[in-house]
Amino acid sequence: MSSNKKWDTRKTEYLQRMSLAMPYIKNGKEVSAADTVKLLEAVIRPGDKINLEGNNQKQADFLAECLSKVDSSKINNLHMVQSALSLPIFLEIFEKGIAKKLDFAYSGPLGAQIAEFINSGKVELGAIHTYLELFARYFMDLTPKVTLICAYEGDREGNLYTGFNTEDTPVQVEATKFSQGIVIAQVNKIVDKVKRVDIQSDWVDIVIESPKPFYLEPLFTRDPALITDQQILMGMIALKGIYAKYGIQRLNHGIGFYTAAIELMLPTYGEELGLKGKCCSHFALNPHPTLIPAIESGWVKTIHSFGGELGMEQYCNARPDVFFVGTDGSMRSNRAYCQTAGHYAVDMFIGGTLQIDKYGNSSTATSKRVAGFGGAPNMGCDSKGRRHSTDAWLKCGAEYAAQAGQIGPNIPRGKRLVVQMAETFLEKMTPAYVEQLDAFGLQKNANLSLPPIMAYGDDVTHIISEEGIANLHMCRTLEERMRAIEGVAGYTEIGLRADPKITKILREKGIIQTPEDLGIDRNKANRSILAAKNIRELVDWSGGLYQPPKRYHSW
Repeated sequence: MSSNKKWDTRKTEYLQRMSLAMPYIKNGKEVSAADTVKLLEAVIRPGDKINLEGNNQKQADFLAECLSKVDSSKINNLHMVQSALSLPIFLEIFEKGIAKKLDFAYSGPLGAQIAEFINSGKVELGAIHTYLELFARYFMDLTPKVTLICAYEGDREGNLYTGFNTEDTPVQVEATKFSQGIVIAQVNKIVDKVKRVDIQSDWVDIVIESPKPFYLEPLFTRDPALITDQQILMGMIALKGIYAKYGIQRLNHGIGFYTAAIELMLPTYGEELGLKGKCCSHFALNPHPTLIPAIESGWVKTIHSFGGELGMEQYCNARPDVFFVGTDGSMRSNRAYCQTAGHYAVDMFIGGTLQIDKYGNSSTATSKRVAGFGGAPNMGCDSKGRRHSTDAWLKCGAEYAAQAGQIGPNIPRGKRLVVQMAETFLEKMTPAYVEQLDAFGLQKNANLSLPPIMAYGDDVTHIISEEGIANLHMCRTLEERMRAIEGVAGYTEIGLRADPKITKILREKGIIQTPEDLGIDRNKANRSILAAKNIRELVDWSGGLYQPPKRYHSW
C-alpha cells in the first residue's frame, strides 16, 4: 500500500534555507566575509542545533564572531553541540541569548567561566561528553542543522584542506551533510587548487575567506622550566612502579606537567632503568613538544594524533616515520580515529586530575571549574569490547582477577591500566583528595541526571601522588581500596584518616608502594634529570624544526 507521507522534508527545508542564502553566494560557493552575518541569519532558525567548530587546537573564531552579531530577536535559543569551548566569544553567544543549551566535551581555558554560566542559568547544560560520545550523538539525537567549521585552504567549489589540524572536522561535516544540513567553512585562504583534499566539495555548501587566519590554541605545550621537583618525583614513581613493571608499549599521555615530566625523563631515567625498547613505542597523542627528546633518542615508533600543536608543524612533517603524514608532506590528525585508538588500542591511560574521592572516583569538573572531559573517559576506562591481548593488558587483568574475582571459572580477562596522578594539594593549597567530588554539587546546580565523574573508581587501577602508588586494582574490597587511597593522600582530610598499621600491611602486600619501596632515590628528583630543561633546549633537540609560540619566546 502506498503512503502519502512526505519523506524528504529535511531536503525541502535544506533547499529553502539555501535559496535564502543564494543572494550572498558568488563564484561557485564563495561568500564575502562582509556578508557572513546576513548569511547566518538567512540559514539558521531559532532552536536549531548548531555545531561551531571549537577544538582543542583550531577554532572557527570568525564564524563565532559573526554568530555573536546576529539579531537575537531573529536567531535565539540555539542548541550548541560543539566539541570544545576555548574562546570567550563562544560564551558571548550565550550571554546575548542567541544560544541557550550546550552539549560539549571540553572547555579547558574557559572552565571557570563555564561553571559561572551554568550556576547563573545562562547555559542550560545537556551533558558533558567524551569526544567519541558526542560524535556518536551527532548521528543520533544531536545532529547539527548547521555546522560552522574552519580550514587552512578552500577552493571555490568547496574542497577543503584541513592540513595539520584536521581534528574534528570530518565527523562534524559528515553528520551534518548527510542529514541534509548546511556546512559553512571559514578558510584562511581561497585558492585555485587546495594542497590536499581533506573534505570534498560535495560535503560543503559555502566557503568564506576570513579576514585573518583562525586561532590555534597551543594546548599541549608545557615549558620544562615550570616542572617542579615533586612532579619529577611522581614521574619517577610512574616509570619505575608502572611503566617498567608492565612494559607499557601502547599508551596515551594526558595533558599536563606530570606527563611532560615523564616524557622528558625517558632519555635519562628511563634509559637508566633499561626501558628503551620495552616501553613507550606507540602513542595516541597530540604532538607534545616535551616528547621531542624521546623521539630523537629512538624511543618512539609511531604517534597518531587527535590534533596538531602550534609550532610542531615542521617537526612532525619532517618525521614521517613517526607521525601520520600525507603525500603533500603534512601531518594528518583525526580526533575520531585517534579517540577510537585510545579507547581500544592503548594499554594505559595516564594523566592528571583535579579531584579524587575516597573511593577512587576522579573528576575535572569542580565547583569553580568545569574543564570537561575531552577523551579521558574513553581512554580512562576498561573498554569491555576489546578482544585482542597484549602482555601489559593480560598482566593487569591477572592481578585484578586474582583479587577481585572472575566472571566465571577459568575465564581470563585483561584489564587496561588507568592511572590518575594528583599531588595531595594543588594550586592555592586546594586538596586534591576529597570526601565527595564537587561533581555532585554541579549535578544539582545544572539539574543533571548524573554527577559528571571523569573516571569511575572501578576503572582506575592506580593512583599516584608524591607519597607513592595506590594499586587499586589489587584491592579485594571497597574498604581496602579506601585504605589504600588514604595511604597516599598525605595531609589532606582523607590522608589524615590513614591508620599507620593498616598502611604498613598494605605496603607489605604491594598494594601501596612508596618511593622507598620502589628503590627510588628522592635526591634524584630534581630538574637535572630532565632531558630538556627549557623551551630553548627542546628547539635544540629538534634541530631547529620546533618553532614554539611567541608566548614561550623567553630565552
